[in-house]
Amino acid sequence: MIPISQPSITRKEIDYVTDAVKSTWISSLGKYIDQFEAEFAKFCGTEYAIAVSNGTVAIHLALIGNRIGPDDEVIIPNLTFVATANAVLHAGAKPVIVDIDPYNWCIDPASIEKAITPKTKAIMPVHLYGHPADMKRILEIADQHKLIVIEDAAEAHGAKAYGKTVGGWGKCATFSFYGNKNLTTGEGGMITTNDKELNARCRYLRDHAMSKEKRYWHTEVGFNYRMTNIQAALGCAQLERISELMLKRQQLFNWYQRELKDVKGVGLNRTSEWATNSYWLICMYYSEWNENERDQFIAKLKSKGVDSRPFFYPLSMMPYLNQQVNTSVTMNTYVKGINLPTYFDLKEKEVEIVCREIKAILNG
Repeated sequence: MIPISQPSITRKEIDYVTDAVKSTWISSLGKYIDQFEAEFAKFCGTEYAIAVSNGTVAIHLALIGNRIGPDDEVIIPNLTFVATANAVLHAGAKPVIVDIDPYNWCIDPASIEKAITPKTKAIMPVHLYGHPADMKRILEIADQHKLIVIEDAAEAHGAKAYGKTVGGWGKCATFSFYGNKNLTTGEGGMITTNDKELNARCRYLRDHAMSKEKRYWHTEVGFNYRMTNIQAALGCAQLERISELMLKRQQLFNWYQRELKDVKGVGLNRTSEWATNSYWLICMYYSEWNENERDQFIAKLKSKGVDSRPFFYPLSMMPYLNQQVNTSVTMNTYVKGINLPTYFDLKEKEVEIVCREIKAILNG
């Protein structure tokens, strides 16, 4: 079976994690946490980075840190992993779902403008599958309406919009380091920001809102959202390898593109001219599919030893969100897309095998 994803673990990762374990600093204190935060901030071009236990709590902490809560609305795209909406709900705010751009599948700036109300507090663009949202246009809208921008960059480590790395565009950004991400700590997340006050507040809330002056004294409800030193050690090793990890993603895309470019009705990730795609997952869409045909294709591909996954269900379809929205682009996109095997150790020959099976099934 060729899996959809697997982490790249080398001697470097093993040595760093072993060193963290041997140091006995295995919880939320230790040299690797400070190092990982400093180096990740540098990577994103920001002043600060706050390490947390996963990407979902990174979004929640960013929202609470910005004092977003009940009676506030946060605009998000319909095509994203459900954590984007759930974190808004956990903060007590209302997710307002809008449509996506038909070319790059990220949040549509025109749809954002139409959704703004007096209750809108923030815009949360998602850099989907490694492609950045149009941050220049989104910031223009946010500035005009005095809104906070929180980037959900969980899937886009190293992606760029207009030459600037994601993570440093909005007031803050959030990342995930889950095991299938371009950079992993197993579980884990990060908030990046240039805002000194927000950095301090997120660090305070991350550790149970404990007073720095009076130990075990808490002035408000906080959270245990800390990352461990072991996770950070893994992250430091991965970050040292980020250039080769990103280059391999581009190489994988090039191999898939070469093998599938002449297949009628098939397309891969499109990249806007102002964007640098970090290709979290190679995406294939087939113009002739309906949802049932797509699911049958995934099952047939798996029977041939190749794993894949469908695009995310639109958030508006989730019964507990219960939003009746006109997002025709999202609804048309999700039924036609799948994610293909994308990971560092995937070999060119294996990509050729995947594409051979894709063509055989489509032609069968």
